[in-house]
Formats: sequence, structure tokens, C-alpha cells
Amino acid sequence: MPLTGSDVRKIFETVLPDDALREAISAAGLQQRERKLNSLMLLRSMIIAASTGNGGRQADAMKLYFESGAKKVARGGFYSWFGVPLERTLEAVRDRALSFAASQPLDLPGALGSEVKDWHIFDSMTVALERELMDEYPGAGDYAALKVHKRYSVGVGTTVAFHLSPAREHDAPHLVIDESWRGLGLLCDLGYASHRLLRACEEFDVRYVIRLKENWKARVTHIARGREAATFVPGTDFDDLLAAGVIRLDGRVIDADVTLGGGNSRITARLVGVPTEKGYCFYLTNLAPRVAPRTVADLYRVRWEIELDNKLDKSCHRLDQIGARTAPAVRALVYASITASILVCLITHRDRLSQAPPPRKGAERTKPPVHAQGVARMIAVAAVSIARAFQLTGEAADKEWEHFAGLFRHETDPNWRRRPSILDQMRGWRISPGRPLSKKARAARASVNC
Repeated sequence: MPLTGSDVRKIFETVLPDDALREAISAAGLQQRERKLNSLMLLRSMIIAASTGNGGRQADAMKLYFESGAKKVARGGFYSWFGVPLERTLEAVRDRALSFAASQPLDLPGALGSEVKDWHIFDSMTVALERELMDEYPGAGDYAALKVHKRYSVGVGTTVAFHLSPAREHDAPHLVIDESWRGLGLLCDLGYASHRLLRACEEFDVRYVIRLKENWKARVTHIARGREAATFVPGTDFDDLLAAGVIRLDGRVIDADVTLGGGNSRITARLVGVPTEKGYCFYLTNLAPRVAPRTVADLYRVRWEIELDNKLDKSCHRLDQIGARTAPAVRALVYASITASILVCLITHRDRLSQAPPPRKGAERTKPPVHAQGVARMIAVAAVSIARAFQLTGEAADKEWEHFAGLFRHETDPNWRRRPSILDQMRGWRISPGRPLSKKARAARASVNC
């Protein structure tokens, strides 16, 4: 069944319900008096207005707040509301959105869900700030910036956890593998890779796929796939075997058992090599041997989804356009942007779930998926109407939410046949036969293979 008005309404009203928002407002002390501030409208305006590009972030929230029917106040009075109480209230809204996202059914057909409960991608993005915030959020140079450290669920297609830090801090300490990761899969870039991380994955039963670091000594104990030109002593360094020509890079995949480190901290893993147009890409994984090398490589390429989510945060919900000059206002706007992205991704996820996963290997999904950035742009266009729809009841509300669902259904991915993402391909959308790709298009596709 396609995306319906009831689906859209449930998502918005679950994340932004009257009772829960009033409770958060009361706990944070945001509403001091009824005369001026309509807190419910303010919160919804901040989140829905994140994708409107008419002016500054706070100015757009103010514009939508007034157009939704709230009593007008002076600009200075409106901006004075961006303090600690608003930050704490939006923090509660953020937690509600994250909890709702984490509770959704997963879309992991085939190889995506055969070995893990879900795949989580961990990465960070930097947000530049005004210089007044350098003391609290120092950047790597002479500027202010913060980092958003995100945990992204592949099965749901959205962020399920995040936290903030000064941009000067290194990424690696912010990825902590604990009991919450048990049974999951981890995808991350080389900035997080360490022997300590791999040992933690073994301790908590976490599957991982990462790139092989150039300075790591991977000692080969067995070669399951790949061409061996000569016998070798188990425990020989992988780089030495390549240099000696024992392992040939002849266009075939490589699958070898390796160890890293020594003593009691020794790590056992698979080293997988897959040829691409740019040469071989090498990966480390603890997935079972039944997972083919090219599937391992495809799983790593799924890591690109968090980059697309970062683009949604910045390009559509203007996370990189925060002009606030106080830390509470900055954090409030960050929470509003990411909550807005979660709402959009929940809508696209619900649309994907409306198409049953392929019933058997080789079967396809035949309807185009809804595109997240298209939905975000449509929310921007209908921002005032959506904000007012929360106040409607009965048949009028049903009609309005169904109208929004119709708008979102038309925002399909224009490349779903010709250039589906690797994740969409693994979900069941296949590349349609057609004209051969141009040299530029082939180069663009190869650029994300590694």
C-alpha cells in the first residue's frame, strides 16, 4: 500500500505530539507566561522551518511562527527565547525522534540482514560557527566549529543516535563499542580504525567491514581465494607476499585469513581484496566466509549513505547555516535540523516498507523510491500548511494530511533505474539496461567503490 496521509500524520504527531511537547516545555521551564509565547508553535516552527531557505535560520523560524497564527512580538523578543530552556526542550524532542526512529521495522532484504540485526554507520560532520563560540567549540584552526558524531541505521535509513563535541577533538574516541552494539554490524572509515576497536567488536559480537590501513601488518595464515604463485610460511606479512609475487593481483578477488597484533591481544579477521577500475580495494571483516568478497565490498560502499544523510542535514535543513552567537541557541538549532532530517527519513522509510521486499533472490522492486531531499523540499514549500495542520481535527485534518502524502509520493528518485545507489540495489532495485554509461559517469561510480 503506498504512502498515505495516515502514515504521514502518525510520523509528525508521534515526534511532535501536544502532550509530550507540553511535558518537555514544563520540565525545561520554557513557558513562563501565556501572554506572548506559544511554545508548541515555536517548537514545530523551528523543526519544520529548517528546510525553508527564505532567510536566516532564526528569522525563518520566526516567520513561520507568526504565519502559523501566533501573536507577533519584536524580533529581539523572539530571539531572546533561544536560551537554555529552549535547548533543553528541543533536546527532549530530539530524544523522542531518535527513540521513534530506532523502534521502526527494518528494511534489510538478502545479504543486508543475513548476518546481523542491522548495520550501523558511524561518522562525524563539522559545522562552522561564529567566532564568539571559539572558547566552547574550538575548531582545528583559528575558528569555531563543532562536530556532530552520528550513528546511522541502514535498516531504517536515518540517524538513531548522535552527540556533539568541539571540532578540535579527534573522531576515534567518540566511537565506543558497548552492549548497545551487540548483534549489529559496524561500517566506519579509517579515522576510527584501531586494534582496540576490532577487539571491542569481538567482545560484543559486532560484525565489521573496514578498509585495511596501509601501516597495519596483516599476517596471512590461509588463502581461501586468489592466485598463489608459490607456497608461503603462514604468518607472512600480506605486503611481503604481494611484493614477492606470491599473491597475484590478476583481476580475481582475494579472500585470506589474517591476524593482526600479537600475544593475548591478537586479532583474527578476513582480508578481502576486490578489483575496481582504480585498482584493488582491501577490506578487513569478521563476517563469515559464506559472505562473498564482492558482497563485503558492497557492504562497505553502503557507508556512503551517511554522507547522503549529512547532505540532507546541510543542504536541505541548513545545518551549516547556523548564525547563532550563544551555545544554547546553536545546540537548539542543531537539534532542530537533525530532527527535521529524521522526520523526512521516516517518511521515505515508510514508503520503502510499502513495497514488500523481493520475495526471492533475483526478484526486483518495481516502483521508484521516494527521494529524501525531494521530500525535504516539499516540506519547505508546505511549511505553513503543515504547521497549521496540527490544529485540525476530523475530516479536515484527514484531507490535509492526505494532501501532504500525495505531494511526497511524487518526489521519487529520478535515478532509480539508471543509477540506483548500492544500497538500493541490495534492497532490490536493479539497474535498467540502457545506453552504456559515459566515461564521466563510470568515473563517478568508481569514486565511491572504495
